[in-house]
Amino acid sequence: MTRPTAAAPAYSAHVDHFAREHLPPPELWPQIRFDLPSLQYPPRLNCVAALLDAAVAAGGGERIAIYADGVRWTYAQLQRKVDQVAHVLRADMGLVPGNRVLLRGANNPLMAACVLAVLKAGCVAVPTMPLLRARELAAIIGKAEVNAVLCAAALRGEIDALDAAPATLWFNDAGADALEARMARHTAPFEAVDTAADDVCLISFTSGTTGVPKGTMHFHRDVLAICDCFPRSTLESQADDVFIGTPPLAFTFGLGGLLLFPLRVGAATVLLEKLTPESLLAAIAQYRASVCFTAPTFYRQMTPLASRFDLSSLRKTVSAGEALPLATRDGWQAATGLAMIDGIGATELLHIFISAAGEQIRRGATGKPIPGYQACILDRDGKPVGPGVIGRLAVKGPTGCRYLADPRQKDYVLDGWNLTGDAYEMDADGYFFYRSRTDDMIISAGYNIAGPEVEDALLRHPAVAECGVIGVADEERGQVVEAHVVLKDGFHADAALAAQLQEFVKRQIAPYKYPRSIKFQAALPRTETGKLQRFKLRTE
Repeated sequence: MTRPTAAAPAYSAHVDHFAREHLPPPELWPQIRFDLPSLQYPPRLNCVAALLDAAVAAGGGERIAIYADGVRWTYAQLQRKVDQVAHVLRADMGLVPGNRVLLRGANNPLMAACVLAVLKAGCVAVPTMPLLRARELAAIIGKAEVNAVLCAAALRGEIDALDAAPATLWFNDAGADALEARMARHTAPFEAVDTAADDVCLISFTSGTTGVPKGTMHFHRDVLAICDCFPRSTLESQADDVFIGTPPLAFTFGLGGLLLFPLRVGAATVLLEKLTPESLLAAIAQYRASVCFTAPTFYRQMTPLASRFDLSSLRKTVSAGEALPLATRDGWQAATGLAMIDGIGATELLHIFISAAGEQIRRGATGKPIPGYQACILDRDGKPVGPGVIGRLAVKGPTGCRYLADPRQKDYVLDGWNLTGDAYEMDADGYFFYRSRTDDMIISAGYNIAGPEVEDALLRHPAVAECGVIGVADEERGQVVEAHVVLKDGFHADAALAAQLQEFVKRQIAPYKYPRSIKFQAALPRTETGKLQRFKLRTE
């Protein structure tokens, strides 16, 4: 194990040292552990050379890397596209290693090539969600001191709305000065920049469930570490797998599950834009996908449609991004025969660190720490507690939190542990059970009530399509449970239905947990990755 320092090493390939200079102070870093043989990386490492170039060099160039509408790119074709984009970045745009490149695009092949090219060129990728507005983009550009932008033409409106945008190239564009036209002028291979394993290659901004996103900084070795932990031990990924799903490549859940993980084992991925539950099911059948990544909301919506599609190719389905309700897990398994792989990850740690698959799945539990990671429950004083006690989830492993110039670093790391902001409980067998976000625990008349437990109960009622549960101030009880409910078609929101839902909850869980207030909504506020934004419910 090691606790790295932030001092600039002589072997860094970065010419622009902004990223390293804006890492948090070394004493605020979490403890980094490389406990597995697969995590022993050399000091010099470019993750794209390891993920893509090595696959082609080993004879895998003709394997399919990416499927999309009308597209079948082999590994060799993807490598050529990546090299062309890298040449444009360095030769046409004049970027140097260490410069930051903001990326905007939906899930499509050229967006994937752009992300890989930025890393291969020794620059730092700053992926952004397609739905972000100019004000939000301006904050990211300012904080990361972005040097250039690669943006899909369909998303140019918000870039054009910026008061001052960095040098920008549009892609998915037929224009004479667009990225594709510039790429066509470069035919030579691009040699991956000889970066250090701990050169920053990615600044991912959190999805904003608490309202103020933070920039999380990741190294080249971190990119490989997430590929060599969860996919290896839990997914058991294979070269003949076909990955598919909905999370954006700008979200670390999607970047790993739909691009990095397939590349690490020589598998294929399906990248499609604007998926609906029905079109995702159709795509699984069309491309014979075997591994699916999406959020609980999508699985819940796909469940009643599943019988209409041939899902026989599907062997693993992964849920992450928010808590997986038991009702959703049970419904999906009843419809497909597949036991859902639940997982918890964090942008700060890049991907999933607690999960379980197959016979290791325990009902109601997220799982156990995957090989390479450790986890425990800490009390309010930062002391580890035993089984049966709800406390703060603490994690350490080969990846960890390093915020970009953010004072909240000291809140996330405690005695070398990463504090994820989740309230969990561990059982005697070492399984971890999600209870709530630590700032979402409802304390009513002295009782601790986990909002997700109430949500799970409500979701079992035939009228409820979606729901979000929060605590609201109450003079008598301190807080009371309030449920925001979206109804399925054919149900009418009225006081009688509200009372029926309350009684329904009382019959399933302890009566003191029932929602004393129910508000019917047309929709719930969610991030672009599907996470419920409870802080917005509190302000309504």
